[in-house]
Amino acid sequence: MLGFGLVSAMLAGCTAAGGAAAKVDFGPNVAVFDPSMPAEKMQAEIDKVYAVQQRNEFGPQRNAFLFLPGEYKLDLPIGFYTEAIGLGASPDDVRIKGNVHADASARNNNATTTFWRAIEGLSVTPSDGTMQWAVSQAIPFRRMHVRGDLVLHQKHGWASGGWMSDSLVDGNVDSGSQQQWISRNSEWKSWTGSNWNMVFVGVPHPPAGEWPEPPYTKVAETPVVREKPFLQVDAKGKYAVIVPELRKDSVGISWHAGKTPGRSIPIEQFYIAKAGVDTAESLNAQLAKGKNLLLTPGIYELADAVRVTRPNTVVLGLGFATLRPTKGTAAMTVADADGIAIAGLLFDAGEVKSPVLLEVGTKGSKTRHAANPISLHDVFFRVGGAGVGRTVGNLIVNSNDTIVDHTWIWRADHGKGVGWDSNVSANGLAVNGNDVTIYGLFVEHHQEYQVRWNGDRGRTYFYQSEIPYDPPNQPSYTSGRGTNGWASYKVADSVTSHEAWGLGIYSVFLQDNVVLSRAIEVPKKPEVRFHHMITVALGNKGEIGNVIDDAGGSTSMTPRVTPKVTDFP
Repeated sequence: MLGFGLVSAMLAGCTAAGGAAAKVDFGPNVAVFDPSMPAEKMQAEIDKVYAVQQRNEFGPQRNAFLFLPGEYKLDLPIGFYTEAIGLGASPDDVRIKGNVHADASARNNNATTTFWRAIEGLSVTPSDGTMQWAVSQAIPFRRMHVRGDLVLHQKHGWASGGWMSDSLVDGNVDSGSQQQWISRNSEWKSWTGSNWNMVFVGVPHPPAGEWPEPPYTKVAETPVVREKPFLQVDAKGKYAVIVPELRKDSVGISWHAGKTPGRSIPIEQFYIAKAGVDTAESLNAQLAKGKNLLLTPGIYELADAVRVTRPNTVVLGLGFATLRPTKGTAAMTVADADGIAIAGLLFDAGEVKSPVLLEVGTKGSKTRHAANPISLHDVFFRVGGAGVGRTVGNLIVNSNDTIVDHTWIWRADHGKGVGWDSNVSANGLAVNGNDVTIYGLFVEHHQEYQVRWNGDRGRTYFYQSEIPYDPPNQPSYTSGRGTNGWASYKVADSVTSHEAWGLGIYSVFLQDNVVLSRAIEVPKKPEVRFHHMITVALGNKGEIGNVIDDAGGSTSMTPRVTPKVTDFP
């Protein structure tokens, strides 16, 4: 696919930091670049991929670029389903001088459909002093060092992002027209821009100003997090996956000392999977042998669930490796076991309805994992868009103390197989475990509750949600007597403690006479607390009646009103 086999085979054994890199077969969709390779040859491969991926919103191609330590002079555009990864211990070990960018994928500088692309572990010196990262959902930006300024839009065209973590920007970050954004454990010289919902968690120098004008939500420390596992090549040329250590009450980046602290798992302890070759049966067989999984780019058609059962197992996807169930099963289940890490995967619903796409733990479990929690990083979900997809739920979290570090759970509002009776999905996320913490929660367009939170002491830092566009009429979109629609974020009446910061919920109803009574529903208890909420009606039909329970008021059209609630209760 795209001629990558030649490049991968040629380069997987190139030098890294002066030593010969181990020869690893990452398959045909991974290019491993070395600074000793002619720049024009690397550029030709990059351009070949981008020619396909620039407009390839729902296509089957998946790609990853891996950069061995050293310096490069390149133009590196990041298209759909493309991931660029620096293989050093520190982002400063891989230095790109030139132009690294994500561009608006629609006309008129519109980046609201610039999805599914990722970049991590690189130092970038932009040729004109500014790196452009014009993006929206499912766009991981991790362990980056921008030696200049960063803009999160393209000429102030529409943008609906986004995510930044563990990154350093020497200059200014300009969010510009971005509707919302979360920055976690990142640092910069300055930040400019605001729109609806900008959240800063564990950021040592957040911008000045307080909600609601500008709409900044600032949480001084990140209470508990494990950074995403990442691929690395050491000074001897040996590949390994680094699993960062758990951080508590952290501020700023993890790699100030030159590298991110954590344990190293040699690549030999991973089974390197390839789409079109591996099945659920073969993946489960490797897991049963005690292997971790490295899923290379591609679409994995699964006739059964992949079952992750061993404590501390790592499942790491490259290039938006995509898991698609074909027989109405889950795509993956995760046991209620310490330290399992799932990262870098796209779960895509199949035509036969699944009960869930990813389930973590066993409902009702009382096992605690606070010392070594299960963690999910850059896990994304899609129902429809590339074709008909059907599921009841997308992500169910049963395990206590789980950390979710960036997710977009999307029932498609455009593409193929899209319609109220076609791409069916009741709920995006259900949380049944206690003490679950989520950073960067994006959940959109599901047909009932977008989020159902049943566990105690849950925490959400940033929430972005569009409710479904396409209910055909109000009777089809009614959760109970006297309640129009289904709240986007629902905390169960049984919950005694819950807290959330920075929530934006938006409507675009396509039919007349369809409304939503309230965006957020919670029990009225003193330890259930919400901070900094906004609702916006983006279309010209319908309304959201209240922001949270009976507070906030309506998103009326004439005059247009954008309700905000600072704290509840």
